[in-house]
Amino acid sequence: MAAESAVAARGATRPAALPNEAVAAAFDEMADLLAISGENRFRIGAYRRAARIVRTLPRALSEFAGIEELDQIPGIGPDLAAKIQELLRTRTLRSLQQLRTKVPAGLRALLGLPGLGPIRVRALHSALGIKGMDDLRRALAADRLQRLRGFGPVLQQRLEQALSAAAAPQRWLWSVAAQYAEPLRDYLRSLPRVTQVEIAGSYRRGRDTVGDLDLVVCARGPLDLASALRGYAEVRDLSAAGPTRCSAVLANGMQVDVRVVAPDSAGAALYYFTGSREHGVRMRQRAQARGLKLNEYGLFRGRRRIAGASEQQILTALGLPWIAPELREDRGEIDAAQRGELPQLIELRDLQGDLHAHTSASDGREPMPKMVAAARAQKLRFMAITDHSRHLGVVHGLDAGRLARQIDEIDALNETLEDFAVLKGAEVDILPDGRLALPDSILRRLDVVVAAIHSHFDLPQAQQTSRILRALERPCVSILAHPTGRLLGERAPYAVSFERILAAARARPCFLELNSQPARLDMDDVLCQAAHAHGVLVSVASDAHSGAELADLAGGIRQARRGWLCAKDVLNARPLREVKALLATTRL
Repeated sequence: MAAESAVAARGATRPAALPNEAVAAAFDEMADLLAISGENRFRIGAYRRAARIVRTLPRALSEFAGIEELDQIPGIGPDLAAKIQELLRTRTLRSLQQLRTKVPAGLRALLGLPGLGPIRVRALHSALGIKGMDDLRRALAADRLQRLRGFGPVLQQRLEQALSAAAAPQRWLWSVAAQYAEPLRDYLRSLPRVTQVEIAGSYRRGRDTVGDLDLVVCARGPLDLASALRGYAEVRDLSAAGPTRCSAVLANGMQVDVRVVAPDSAGAALYYFTGSREHGVRMRQRAQARGLKLNEYGLFRGRRRIAGASEQQILTALGLPWIAPELREDRGEIDAAQRGELPQLIELRDLQGDLHAHTSASDGREPMPKMVAAARAQKLRFMAITDHSRHLGVVHGLDAGRLARQIDEIDALNETLEDFAVLKGAEVDILPDGRLALPDSILRRLDVVVAAIHSHFDLPQAQQTSRILRALERPCVSILAHPTGRLLGERAPYAVSFERILAAARARPCFLELNSQPARLDMDDVLCQAAHAHGVLVSVASDAHSGAELADLAGGIRQARRGWLCAKDVLNARPLREVKALLATTRL
């Protein structure tokens, strides 16, 4: 054991690579603090762009060969490259630490409230002397915010609700959690005597946000896990340490629980720590009804373990087929499994194309040929170019004339392509009265029209619903993009009658989008199930603004699986010929 501890400790001194998300978060914080301080907007914008670029890089920054290669990343430049290198080397940024000393911590905390960006935080501080959460609560109670421009009744109500919920545990986007969970899993796999490490919990179920991480470690013999975790660079604190369980807090504040089990219990532990609490209760009840006991160590008849080495062993012993981790939420999956009615869930490889992507003609970051090359590299067969309409306020949004020229460009590009097709499309704003931001005369020339709401999110439910229904009545609309408008952790879904939207989509017909952007994942899993129940096909779309963002389609597929969707339920999991025929049915 002493020798093992020494080996584990030596392995644990290897520094964990700083996740790209940590660098992006540092740049975002720099931009926020500079904005609160009233600094130059161009400098602020540079940090914002850098954070966005870093988040969409297909490679880890730690893999770049020094400052020279970092400097070659489009949009970074030498100054930001030096800051990235400083973060990678020291895990801190001196300029950020200096800014933190100038901006009160309470003001920084206010940035976490929905609707409060740095400009509004600065206004609260300069006009009302607000320095933190408590000051804001008192100002709201005294109706002092009504004198400030841009702080209307709707925002005040949102702030009051956010302050009430401020004590809720923090949650991270799945895509952010992945940057911490997977390196830790790989590190634990490298420890002596470890034979298997799996990430369990809500992460494995593919939830759009993750509150903490659960890892199951299978080891042959004793393991000094505490020593290994203490030396892991991303671990900030070890809150509990025992022979079979350790709890740690990572540098970003995320809680991690690691359980160590013997090989005979590996499957039972993984199943136990993967399913939701409600799913676990139902499974234990099923075991009890058969005179058995189910826990993280196995399935037991009396003291004899009859299953436990694999998850399938547990399920087979309980008379059930495989239940995919994404379904383990107690939403009818156990009864469906009993009846043999679980769906064959869609997989990423089922996708044939992507029906929502942007180029540098609007707010994308790469020209059309690069986007097409990236799609082909992802083994897709087709891609719709759907640049924004001008009304959105995108600097280079397309008007009818520019869209007409892009249509000609796509036709010319298709002449040069083999075994791939570029569809002509546009993402068109739905105006507050339900009209579209581009005329029907140009939209009729497109293969696909993606209609979307990008403004006036706070309309009452009846008005917001009528707005969308009027848009769906337009003769060219094919797909309703990101149908609830949510941004995870930033903006709640707008108020809308989704039942009426689904009924209208089926009757028209048109399709609904599952937007794969990590901060959207809109529709959620429950609405995906509702779309299936109404017979409305779903488009799993990347909404990519660069070729690297096509990788986000994997997140959309996770969400679709959580929504019980099969390949036949997904529009772009069909061959191009079928997709074109279905899109043609949306032309009134």
